Amino acid sequence: MSFDRVAPHYRWLETVAFGQQLQQARIAFVRQLDAPRRALVVGEGNGRFLAALLREHRAVRVDCVEASGRMIVLARTELDDESRVDFIHADIQALALPDQSYDLIVTHFFLDCFTKETLAAVIAKLANSAAPQAQWLVADFCEPGKGWRHLRARLLIAMMYLFFRILAGIEAHRLFNYRPFLQAQGFILTRETLSPNEMIRSELWRCTLPPG
Repeated sequence: MSFDRVAPHYRWLETVAFGQQLQQARIAFVRQLDAPRRALVVGEGNGRFLAALLREHRAVRVDCVEASGRMIVLARTELDDESRVDFIHADIQALALPDQSYDLIVTHFFLDCFTKETLAAVIAKLANSAAPQAQWLVADFCEPGKGWRHLRARLLIAMMYLFFRILAGIEAHRLFNYRPFLQAQGFILTRETLSPNEMIRSELWRCTLPPG
């Protein structure tokens, strides 16, 4: 999976399809975070969330894992100072992560790239790197419950999956519910909000398991 082919066009494609709703979802709870010291940001993309996180939390240091080298180049252009960021060009599934090290994990529009089986393994791996009481930010797509919004969302999401399967090689072909996997790893949902079109969900989770 790599977004190299999509990277130069991602921002305008996002804007045409959703306006500012994806970026608003990414930063929905960035000011509500307990000040993080060490963050793991996975699948950052073109760097706009990362820039907002660094502006809001001046003490945070970030490991930013991104499988697309071209996205990393774009992300660097968004930052005034990258001295607090370590960009890691790697597939998260192949990368060794330190145990219980991060007090903030961020997976925006990333968990939707995986099949159910891979999703469970990825979340377990990330959770193992979370410090006690760690926070986890998630922004991702969802389907409204019923009515015309539901039908419209299903059609648009199906088109997006087809597009990204062809151009980026993502393995998933539909949305899977990641919430049970987060809960199984000891995280509880503390805050959430929906976009105006009810297709984009922002969430803040917190780890409740003791160190061990």
